[in-house]
Amino acid sequence: MEACRNAPLAGALPPDWFDPVREGPMPAADPTGVCRRPSVLGSAWARFRRNRMAVAGLAVLMLMLAAVVLAPHLVPFPYYRIDLAHVDEPPGPRHWFGTDQLGRDIFARTWIAGRVSLLIGLTAAIIDLAVGVVYGGIAGLVGGWLEEVMMRVVDVLYGVPFLLVAILLLVLLGPGPRSVVAAIALVNWLGMARLVRGQVLLLKEQGYVLAARALGVPGWRILVRHLLPNASGPILVWLSYNIPAAIFAEALLSYVGIGIQPPLTSWGAMLGNGSVVLRIHPAQFVFPAAALSLTMLALYAVGDGLRDALDPRTGPRPETFGRRVRRGAEAPDPVPAGVWRGTADGS
Repeated sequence: MEACRNAPLAGALPPDWFDPVREGPMPAADPTGVCRRPSVLGSAWARFRRNRMAVAGLAVLMLMLAAVVLAPHLVPFPYYRIDLAHVDEPPGPRHWFGTDQLGRDIFARTWIAGRVSLLIGLTAAIIDLAVGVVYGGIAGLVGGWLEEVMMRVVDVLYGVPFLLVAILLLVLLGPGPRSVVAAIALVNWLGMARLVRGQVLLLKEQGYVLAARALGVPGWRILVRHLLPNASGPILVWLSYNIPAAIFAEALLSYVGIGIQPPLTSWGAMLGNGSVVLRIHPAQFVFPAAALSLTMLALYAVGDGLRDALDPRTGPRPETFGRRVRRGAEAPDPVPAGVWRGTADGS
């Protein structure tokens, strides 16, 4: 980036291009040493890296993902193994996080629980993304009475309490990971549908969409090729917030005893069991609570970073990209020295 500060922009003319005393043929722009502008993704990644909280959250999230995959293999105790000879042990060299009421190793159970919680949250968020994008995209693109009917259905479903829906589904389908994912996905896609519908309504009046319609491009192709790619920024940000929301919803269901059932466990289930003996054996509550809290904070930090990086109204302007500007100082001139500017009077 330092080498680009004094280099001409891509396609810039040489300094002597408009020299009135120069004679002979005009030379072509020298391609060597050209400083090209970064791509949209490159600019977004650069803005994301400048957000220290987002980078820290991403690092913590990577560590948590590595822990839920590798940490259970570091101890010789399976998460489901019952050892009545070592019940309610405090953290020590044998059991790093201690044991629970049945002598099961809390270290192994914490990371297995994290694996289950993250998998449920990610699966529910992907289902929410697919259903919400399709539903909201159709409603925004078609419009008219169909849009009114579809969005009134969304409004009605918004008024149904989440716990009521979850309890009904768990009664019908039985407790387990699939029922929890279905309960979360049935409620969380509503926000995605509203977001996508609003973005489609905003973008479908743009000139490139009107031109595509004038050329006879089918509506589904306009939606897939033009509208959804241009709305991908807000959709990704919403998805990054939807994952921790789904994890928290699963933890809530498991905490009240209607989510994940033994012998499988999750962070919410461990918190429910640990809260019973919190004053006597706090380790059974503290370690899963710390893991859940760190994961949620990391996901929200990454979501904030994505929001700031993908929003074109935040961060430095394109012409000041890669240049350090003091607060209160005037932005550096984006036009290289010697390049003709072209004023209003033609000079």
